[in-house]
Amino acid sequence: MKLILTLCLLLTFIFAHTQTNNDSIAIVKLLDKAATTFRAGDGKGYADCWHVQPYSVIFISTADGKSIEIPASALGKSSAASGQGGFATATKYRMSIHGESGWTSFDEISTAKDGTKSYSHEVWMVEKINGDWKLVAASMHFYKP
Repeated sequence: MKLILTLCLLLTFIFAHTQTNNDSIAIVKLLDKAATTFRAGDGKGYADCWHVQPYSVIFISTADGKSIEIPASALGKSSAASGQGGFATATKYRMSIHGESGWTSFDEISTAKDGTKSYSHEVWMVEKINGDWKLVAASMHFYKP
């Protein structure tokens, strides 16, 4: 009996860990797609990363101390900031996933086409919609190293 209980607990743990790991991978892929499509100016691809809700928002703190709020009505759409090219490298991922929602934070170094780098600490909120992870909100804090 103890063996069966131990096996059931072990299998439950393995399944839960595997599912969380699969979700973590899917969320990182979503963030990569969002970064790539935004920089490429691919409005349709970028919009596909989002599930805009009434509470959706992006808060941005600039490196010079300003604050910007991008409301739900503007999310998942092309803007003057998109399509500028370049690439981003994210490191130090931290995640919390609970069922159909979660958040991830990471550090990002963005490199513009001209080689200029910008640095940020970011937190992104995600929700699983019809089996796919989607962005719903973010907070980005730029800084000078």
